[in-house]
Amino acid sequence: MKNLYFVFAFTMLYSCQENKSSLALDSKFSKEEKIDSTHIKTLFNSVLTEGKSYEWLKDLTSNIGGRISGSKNAEKAVYWGKELMEKASLDSVWLQPVMVPHWVRGEKEIANYSINGTEKNVPICALGFSVATPNNGVLAQVIEVKSIEEAQALGEKMRGKIVFFNRPFDNTLINTSSAYGGCVDQRVSGAATCGAFGAKGVIVRSMTNQIDDNPHTGVMMYGDLPKEHYIPTAAISSRAANILSDDLQNNPGLQFFFKQNCKTLEEVPSFNVVGEIKGSETPENILVVGGHLDSWDLGDGAHDDGTGIVQSLEVAYLFKKNNIRPKNTLRVVFFMSEENGGAGAKKYAELATLNNENHIGGLESDSGGHTPRGFSIDANETNTALLKSWTKLLAPYGLHDIDKGGSGADISPLKNQAVTLVGYRPDSQRYFDYHHTSIDTFDKVNKRELELGSASMASILYLMDKYLFTNSPIKP
Repeated sequence: MKNLYFVFAFTMLYSCQENKSSLALDSKFSKEEKIDSTHIKTLFNSVLTEGKSYEWLKDLTSNIGGRISGSKNAEKAVYWGKELMEKASLDSVWLQPVMVPHWVRGEKEIANYSINGTEKNVPICALGFSVATPNNGVLAQVIEVKSIEEAQALGEKMRGKIVFFNRPFDNTLINTSSAYGGCVDQRVSGAATCGAFGAKGVIVRSMTNQIDDNPHTGVMMYGDLPKEHYIPTAAISSRAANILSDDLQNNPGLQFFFKQNCKTLEEVPSFNVVGEIKGSETPENILVVGGHLDSWDLGDGAHDDGTGIVQSLEVAYLFKKNNIRPKNTLRVVFFMSEENGGAGAKKYAELATLNNENHIGGLESDSGGHTPRGFSIDANETNTALLKSWTKLLAPYGLHDIDKGGSGADISPLKNQAVTLVGYRPDSQRYFDYHHTSIDTFDKVNKRELELGSASMASILYLMDKYLFTNSPIKP
């Protein structure tokens, strides 16, 4: 009985605290803010009791899986997306043609090296757009570096060698996306740097703060390097990178072997998937919300970016379910080919200009489906201040971090001083455990976290639709 009493008391305490907090906030609200607060609460209640995003994501990941640009699965995903938007009863749905790159991985990659007669196998995966190794693979001495600048300083010493980029995440950075940004140049530009000096290949430490055996793929670029200097490039797992680095201390001349069979094919036709709810007052003004439909091929693209896709559609679903008719047109876009060049985003922006479309704002979800934390704003000073003023409406839902920053790769081509672009920012701590790996699967997504993200996105879009254009000091 004593234990039950404490459970009851504990429950009542937190229930009272939540009610007091709500009342305290309400007392600070204007009449209009109280109306907005009620609508936002309705959006959250609705998604947490009748949300659809989790079942949509399960369908996408289970029945289609990885959706690398140009693949059959990417094609299936396009028609899946179109059918899903139609079932969600959007006012109109269409496919927007775009030519996309087509890179294929081929047979599973292999890598190893020997220490005192003992062979060590290394978890490895080719990086997107890398060339293959020769048929018999690449075997060469390894040189370890921590940065592009360190590699450049080696110059001709790289000739005939495999260059190993091993700069880890800065784990003192609370936002792991910042840590990723501080390392990813190794992956993107390593081959262009080393190929110019005659290196035989590049291997890169995987872009993660987790120490495990899962190699992370991702795009790499050869830049202006002549094709005859293209060299094969791959990522090894973070644990393998630590072990290799230790082994190099005692065996600086060790020979590393890897073999991969990837190749780049001709571009193929694909589509962005587009649907919209027509605005009731100013339908010529467009608010876009979206994520990218493609993914890398190793996993199922659950967090990157299946969550963003289903959350974006759930925004429209929540508006319709709760009879919120936007005054501006709300457009949902599933962009194609974000992972390898952004062809879908570029085509969308090109057609928006060609068709004289008036975009007043955009929201992108491409940071995973974890617990909501807030939004980053890419806008003029007036509209940045406007969005930041909504913190008191959004903070009760954990959305405390609303500040200046980037938006997203797929909506950023729309940028100008008249367009307010926003990036949805969930908690980042686990995202790079899964990012671009074989373990980016449905079981890593929490239903409640995913749905809270949908409601968070719907809430800020509700506010943007209601207030943004009126307060915009610059008209397109």
